[in-house]
Amino acid sequence: MVIKGNRNSSVVCLGELLIDFFCTNVGTDLVKGQNFEKQAGGAPANVCATIVKLGGSALFSGKVGNDPFGHFLKNTLEEVGVDTSMLLLDENNLTTLAFVSLKENGERDFIFNRGADANLKEDEIDKEKMSSASILHFGSATALLEEPFQSTYLNSICSAKKEGQFISFDPNYRADLWKGKVEKFVELAKEGISSADFVKVSNDELNIISGEDEIANGVQRLHRLGANTVAVTLGKNGTLLSNGKEQQIIPSIKVKSIDSTGAGDAFVGAMLFQFSKENEPKTVLEDFERLIKMTLISNKVGAVVCTRLGAITAIPTLEEVI
Repeated sequence: MVIKGNRNSSVVCLGELLIDFFCTNVGTDLVKGQNFEKQAGGAPANVCATIVKLGGSALFSGKVGNDPFGHFLKNTLEEVGVDTSMLLLDENNLTTLAFVSLKENGERDFIFNRGADANLKEDEIDKEKMSSASILHFGSATALLEEPFQSTYLNSICSAKKEGQFISFDPNYRADLWKGKVEKFVELAKEGISSADFVKVSNDELNIISGEDEIANGVQRLHRLGANTVAVTLGKNGTLLSNGKEQQIIPSIKVKSIDSTGAGDAFVGAMLFQFSKENEPKTVLEDFERLIKMTLISNKVGAVVCTRLGAITAIPTLEEVI
C-alpha cells in the first residue's frame, strides 16, 4: 500500500477512448447519411483533457486498437498534454467506433461497434501508477457493459477504496447502450456510488438510479448508498451540491449554447483539477463553502464548453474562467 503522503497530485481516469463519427447531414438516419466527421470521444478522456488544459496533471488508462484510429486518439491526448503511458494499443481488437446521426424527428440514430476498450484486463493496468495518484476517476460510459472490462473497472474501484484514495464516480448512463438492461446498469452504478467520495450525476441519471422523482430525495438515496459528496448537474440551472447535511443549487453563467457535448465531463474535470491541488483532497469534502466556490468555477468551465464546437477542442484554460 502506498503511504498517502507519497502520492502525487495526478488524476488517473480509467475508461474508454473511442472515435465518434457524427453525421453532418442533419435530419437523416444512418442509412441515408453520407458525410461523417471524425472526433475523439470517451468521457474519461474528456475529463483528462480538462484537467490538463486547466493546468493539472492527468493520466488516461484504457485500451485502443493498434490501428490508425487508435494512433489518432493517442496523438490527440498527447497534443493536449495528457499522459498516455497507461494507454494500451491492442494488437487483436480494433478501436471502438460510434456512429451517430440526428433524424428529422429529433431522435438519434446510433450504432456502436465495440472494440479494444472492452478488453482491458486487470493485469494490464499499471498498479503502481494507479496507487500513486491522489485521485482516481471512474466515469466510463462503456466500462460496465461487459467483461473483461467490467470486472477490471469494479475491482479497480475496490482497490482504490482499500488504499484510501480519493474516488470520483460518474455513472455516465447512455440509453443507446443500455437498452433492455437498465436494471443491470442501476445495480452496477450503485456499486460505484457506494465507494465514491465525489459523485456527479445528471438529473435523469439520478432519477434512474435512485427511483426518486424529487431531486432532494434522490440525492439522499445516493448518500445512503455511501456517496460522500454529490453534484447533480442541471444544465443552465446550475448544479445541486450536497454533502448529506447541506444542499444548495450553485448557479451557472448565462451562455448561448451551440454544442453541449462534453460539458458534463468538463465540469467533472474542473472539480477534480481543484481537488488535485490539495495535499489531502478528502479534507475539502468537509468544507461546504469551499465546495461551493469550486462548483462555481466548474459550472463556468462546463458553460464555456457549450459555446464551442467539439469536446476536447472546446475546453477553456483556467485564465478564461477565473
